[in-house]
Amino acid sequence: MTKKDTMTAKTDQELIKLLADTRETLRAERFSAAGARAKDSNAPRKLRKTVARILTEQSVRALRSPQGEVGRAK
Repeated sequence: MTKKDTMTAKTDQELIKLLADTRETLRAERFSAAGARAKDSNAPRKLRKTVARILTEQSVRALRSPQGEVGRAK
């Protein structure tokens, strides 16, 4: 799990890539859990929390920057 202090150390581009990778992992986890019993039943929860941490850090940076929404993947 990625902690807040490591989120603040990452660049905007690293956050965007991490967000895309985490969302893809979460999607894969959902589909694999549909067919068989999951090894780690808390994995989706951890991934959702990581996504929330990334989005929170991006919104904090957007509020701090004078331009507004910078580096936000949609």
